[in-house]
Amino acid sequence: MDFMEHRRWLRIVALIAAAMALATVVLAGCGAETAVPATPTPTRTSSPTSTPAPTATPAPPTETPMPTPTPSPTVIPTDINPLTGEKMEDSSVLEQVPVAIKISNWPGQYVRPQSGINSADLIFEHYNEGWFASRWTAIYLGKNPERVGPVRSGRLIDLELPAIYKAVFACSGFSNGVLALVKDSDLYPDRVASPSVGVGQPVFYRDYSRNVPLEHTMYSSPALVREWAAERGVTGRQELDGMLFSSEVPTDGVPATTIQLAWRSLDVEWRFDEESGRYLRWSDGRPHTDALDGEQLNVANIVFLYVPQWNTNIIEEPHSGALSIQFALWDSNRATIFRDGVMVEAFWQRWQREDMLTLTDEKGNVIPLNVGNTFFEVIPTEAHEVEITIES
Repeated sequence: MDFMEHRRWLRIVALIAAAMALATVVLAGCGAETAVPATPTPTRTSSPTSTPAPTATPAPPTETPMPTPTPSPTVIPTDINPLTGEKMEDSSVLEQVPVAIKISNWPGQYVRPQSGINSADLIFEHYNEGWFASRWTAIYLGKNPERVGPVRSGRLIDLELPAIYKAVFACSGFSNGVLALVKDSDLYPDRVASPSVGVGQPVFYRDYSRNVPLEHTMYSSPALVREWAAERGVTGRQELDGMLFSSEVPTDGVPATTIQLAWRSLDVEWRFDEESGRYLRWSDGRPHTDALDGEQLNVANIVFLYVPQWNTNIIEEPHSGALSIQFALWDSNRATIFRDGVMVEAFWQRWQREDMLTLTDEKGNVIPLNVGNTFFEVIPTEAHEVEITIES
């Protein structure tokens, strides 16, 4: 039995067990869920004073491994895309503000193939409420696809990513609890475009050509979001120093040509293609393609970010009662870099809210990524872990 088939059988068993457990809870008249205690990790070095981003609930007291803080960011030439390391034929493209767009990734039959995903400089995939499937935040700077989507609602991680990449964030809406935090953040009102804050057409529009539920019909584009932002005075080149790129293959890497991630209700596989030197994505056993170019999603780098995550008291999904997940994407924790068919262990760092996310070794030296786009998998550090298999 292969990995995907094994996962499907496990999922069926888990669903049956969950149904039996739910019936027991109903009969007993008790709906409370017992929290799983976090397992502390030994501290490597103490962290400097940091300014956490707005948060729905305080972070649980955990100790995480800390590398030596990076004292100063890397500096990238003005004609190089600071998010990909690519030399731009027209450097004026870099004189625009980055745009972050929330993209749906589940259920697959309604949302795939998504539009504009191969044009993103960076994509972050993370658990959605209920810990069952994932949602994406895509960052655009070097390329401007004419269409991105389906666009869905923002999550608490989207209080962090636009701050890191100095981006304008676009999404279809927010739950009431998350919206309150957004309005109380430094992103509001000029760096958040959403119907929840009164931004509709022409920034967002519906496409009813596919037979899918209404929530999977919204689209936008980086150009439409930037036009709206420019009207509010948000435009121009942003300070994005911090990432480092090199086409030289790491000599200390361990072979890693196949990467499998089993989210609770989603199977992901990345395979390294030697001919192109890039990783190709499969989702639930099928090639994951872009509706705009018809090509399979492909990236130069994959980065696992191990990030503390926990349920808040915000109800994200009122029908099920599922709670919003907080993502402690500040300070530092483990990371794993995949590039050129090899795996390199690392740390991610972000000490202040305005800091770029930086990948370093334990001494604080910045580790270069391959030139090109990067896909970040945001992995929980404790409960709700994602099953990972790496083959050479």
